[in-house]
Amino acid sequence: MGAGVSNAIMMNGVRKTFGPKVAVEGIDLQIPQGSMYGFIGPNGAGKTTTIRMIMSILFPDAGELSVLGKKSAVESKDRIGYLPEERGVYKKMKVANFLMHMGRLKGLDARGLKPKVMEWLERVELADVSKKKCEELSKGMQQKVQFIASVLHEPDLIILDEPFSGLDPVNMRLLRDLINEQHTNGKTVIFSTHVMQQAESICDHIIMIHHGKKVLDDTLSDIRTRFDPHAIHVDTISDADQTTAIAAIQGISAVHKHEGIYEVKVADSIDQQQAMQSILAAIPVSSIEIKRPTLEDVFIEIVTEGTNAQHHDQDQQQLRAQLLAGSKGEEEASS
Repeated sequence: MGAGVSNAIMMNGVRKTFGPKVAVEGIDLQIPQGSMYGFIGPNGAGKTTTIRMIMSILFPDAGELSVLGKKSAVESKDRIGYLPEERGVYKKMKVANFLMHMGRLKGLDARGLKPKVMEWLERVELADVSKKKCEELSKGMQQKVQFIASVLHEPDLIILDEPFSGLDPVNMRLLRDLINEQHTNGKTVIFSTHVMQQAESICDHIIMIHHGKKVLDDTLSDIRTRFDPHAIHVDTISDADQTTAIAAIQGISAVHKHEGIYEVKVADSIDQQQAMQSILAAIPVSSIEIKRPTLEDVFIEIVTEGTNAQHHDQDQQQLRAQLLAGSKGEEEASS
């Protein structure tokens, strides 16, 4: 690594348009080496366009960027591993031959390459398909092969665009463990996803993009502190409605019941633990816990901030439905 290079990626005022459509507007980023960053936001938010500019597949209309201390990813291509959103393997090539070919393209010596390829195939439970043609594999299998191709040459920077798309839960967990391992080994890892729970389970730092603009850039722990809803979730033993009884407790500012669970908003001046004790003393409870903000909650709060109070709840419901539809589409694609 070059001396004095502390950021794997820097972007300043980056803008990209396609005709009249502004895909990315004024993005500033500093991604330190060795970090694990998640780009999150709904489909069409500008995540893939941002990644393609980092990879020099697209070029910005305005602004500056550097990758691994160079003006372009092209100058550092052998130090970068990239899993694009649009999947692609050489269909007629056999799996092991394809991976050896990709390794050689990234500058690996042909000697000792086959054992390395076979070791990786073993790790992703594909050793038995090494002699099959790539086109004979399922989409999920092809995706695991492409992941190997992106890390086989031990790059310093790994960029994964929707890496979990099309994978079943077992393979999703396997891939997540492999990504974590790369990060533990000191690699800089960036991945994009529209399924926010995935970013929540793996990232240190979140970049949230909406309509081509960066709306959040912070560590996961700071996001949770900043957007703490100061609320409690309560599940009661009794079938009788307890809304009035909970609302009467001192320090409770609002109560909403959703799918049998009470979401209890606690006044900012009241300690949540103290409020929990008061609730336990007042009504029969089967479970009670402090509500933690999800990235989905945070995204919805940011996007609907400043909207007309009359339409606020409706806007939030519509956004939640859109995010849910995107996640369900993802599940159907993987099944």
